[in-house]
Amino acid sequence: MLTLTRTIGETIRIGDDIEVHVVEVRGNTVRLGFKAPREVSIHREEVYRQIAAARALAVRVAADAVGALTAALGGTKGSAPGTPAVRDEDDTAARALA
Repeated sequence: MLTLTRTIGETIRIGDDIEVHVVEVRGNTVRLGFKAPREVSIHREEVYRQIAAARALAVRVAADAVGALTAALGGTKGSAPGTPAVRDEDDTAARALA
């Protein structure tokens, strides 16, 4: 970890596009200002962790939904999520072409 000392009004640059400004210092609290392109996400650590947890949950729910749909549409057991199920008539036609 890089540790820098700055005073109020001073700036830290990260790459070419991100600026971190020291806005205020009160006791043990430091206020920082950030200038960055819109596509760069900036979050407090606790918010970032909540977002990461929500994304992980969404992936699990999506995988469960795909599995349920595959089963409901007559998919084969053990098929990977997102893999189309092969029906008997498809398999028979494939063998006839081979």
